[in-house]
Amino acid sequence: MRLGEAAAAYGPALSGTDFGEVFFEESVWSTARLEDAAVRDIGASAERGLSLRLLKRDGPRVETFFGSAQDASAGAAARLRERLLPGAPGRGPAFAAAQSSASPCRLDPATIPLERKLALLRAIDRAARELSPLVRQVTAVYSERRKDTRVLTSDGADRAQSRVSTNLSISVVAGRGGMLQTGMEVLGAQRGYEIFDDDAALRAARRAAARALAKLDAPKAKAGEMAVVLAAAAGGTFIHEAIGHSLEVDHVQEGSSPAYRGRLGQAVAPDTITVIDDPTLPFQRGSFAFDDEGVPARATELVKNGVLTDFLYDRATALREDRPSNGHGRRESFASRPIPRMSNLYIAPGTDDPARIVKELKNGLLVTRMGGGQVDTASGEFVFEVDEGWRVEDGRIMHLVRDANLLGVGPDALRSIDRVGWDIGWGIGICGKEGQSVAVSDGQPTIRMPKLVVGGSHD
Repeated sequence: MRLGEAAAAYGPALSGTDFGEVFFEESVWSTARLEDAAVRDIGASAERGLSLRLLKRDGPRVETFFGSAQDASAGAAARLRERLLPGAPGRGPAFAAAQSSASPCRLDPATIPLERKLALLRAIDRAARELSPLVRQVTAVYSERRKDTRVLTSDGADRAQSRVSTNLSISVVAGRGGMLQTGMEVLGAQRGYEIFDDDAALRAARRAAARALAKLDAPKAKAGEMAVVLAAAAGGTFIHEAIGHSLEVDHVQEGSSPAYRGRLGQAVAPDTITVIDDPTLPFQRGSFAFDDEGVPARATELVKNGVLTDFLYDRATALREDRPSNGHGRRESFASRPIPRMSNLYIAPGTDDPARIVKELKNGLLVTRMGGGQVDTASGEFVFEVDEGWRVEDGRIMHLVRDANLLGVGPDALRSIDRVGWDIGWGIGICGKEGQSVAVSDGQPTIRMPKLVVGGSHD
């Protein structure tokens, strides 16, 4: 990202603190939404600016001074410094040679004509409706974004990166009589328009429609406590909600994640479970070369063979414990302060045969697609919607069910896992925390929990 002046001009704003950074951003994004075969919304936006953050440590406390401006000049940084910490600044650091990174992108979405994108949305609508006259509504939302960032830090780092992401969400509603059912599909990656090669979008539309139609004939899920198998195809919503947020160390330091506070080095899961957050994975939605504080990305093992080994840190939370950050400081934009966040969180594959895991299920639920979820980090209680689930009896998949959800307590559910498949599947999404949203990916193999509460019908 091009700066207004040479990097050295921003240095004085960073002087005299335990840590400081100037964060620059240029972002451009656009969206298009189709509903009921008509384009309802087309939008585009851009922003450019910088923020200044200064950290001062006072024993176990870390004081944060933060401000932002829609101006990327050294003068803007100096004015923020004077407002946040009045007084004459020092010279600032000598910056190392700039390091930069760019995500792979074969077809820059910005070069694709708008009409071609709208034609894709109309084709999605047709592909879904061709399956049945019972398809009542098709909603397709296309979005693209280029985000260029650069971070100058008080320890002399100068790190820039450029990321392009392309995304598509499809929702299909099928109805018969007074019943309506929905099927969802999402495509997205840090890639260009090439993610739609090989008719990927049309196949996703047909899958969403087929799922919505199938639910019209499916009985309600039976409520009760039962064994649950989460297939790899379900993605990693479970691990994201059941443990991921609880391992963001600000929750631990604040006391709102009591299940894991003081548990480093202790077993928190079976020895078959290893949990990793890895922002270096190519193409994944949550990937980056440097976090939003300029720390180089690396994989972080949070749980290894069942033992809690680490938490997710940003600079401020790491400073409180007099340790280095492990590169998980993320922010929604230059106007937001960084906080510890997940990137690409997953349970590592195990050794069990996924097909055998299902065959060993005597009486329970097989989940092949998750919906949304939420968790209370203080209690660990979670609830997940099941977008696609199947009744299993004596190892045989009997029929699709609808209106199911999963309820439990994250630490307890994690400890209960007794089968871990050798496969892995991924899901993508937008994660919200403290009013900020960032892109993430979540993955898991096929896993079994012998006893979980399934919400559904009591008939």
